[in-house]
Amino acid sequence: MLAVHHSDKKHKSSSSERLVKAQLEESSTTLKVASYILITVGSLSMVMGFLGCIGAIYEIRCLLGLYFTCLLLILIAQVTAGVLIYFQRDRLQQEMSTIVKGMLVNYTGQNRTTEHSWDYVQRTMKCCGWVSPGNWLENVWIKNSSVSLYPCSCRNETLPGTDMNETGLCEHLSADRPVYETGCMHSVEAWLLENCGVILGICVGVAVLELLGMILSMCLCKSVVQEDYTKVPKY
Repeated sequence: MLAVHHSDKKHKSSSSERLVKAQLEESSTTLKVASYILITVGSLSMVMGFLGCIGAIYEIRCLLGLYFTCLLLILIAQVTAGVLIYFQRDRLQQEMSTIVKGMLVNYTGQNRTTEHSWDYVQRTMKCCGWVSPGNWLENVWIKNSSVSLYPCSCRNETLPGTDMNETGLCEHLSADRPVYETGCMHSVEAWLLENCGVILGICVGVAVLELLGMILSMCLCKSVVQEDYTKVPKY
């Protein structure tokens, strides 16, 4: 019976690890797709700006029209993205929660970009976990360790102690873990509300610059057309 119990426990553990691995692969795929989208948009913006400069210098109407079209498409995409984010904010929050919780479950503190990024978030925002520090109790290493561990980046610097590592898992000897009690979800929401005006101002400023670029490109294109028309010989 002991052997069967051990085998069943091992099977459940391996199933849990496979589930966590699948969640991490899904979250990693999501982050990669988002990164590729940002890289693609940045590259297209650089190419578009280059074509706009060439069109303005050499007065090429085709390039000016292409520049106007690209700016219009980018502006439409930005407005659409903003509307979708606003109306799908609950779904977006749920997706983000799934990604973060999946990462916390299999956190090891090794040299992983996502883990170090999350450590930075916890240190700078002085928070722990996603909803609460209790999210870390589902971590595979913390759950199966024979000693009491906690994420080093969660450490509350106002509490006494000498272990001040910035990443990885730290051991604590006291009954209570010396961590921040606020979840990072609440800290992120508070930061967004605090900086909502700045974010909105930046978005409006970018939109205004794009509109100015569209107007100037059309004015230049129109002047090029008029100049070409005046050069036509009249009989």
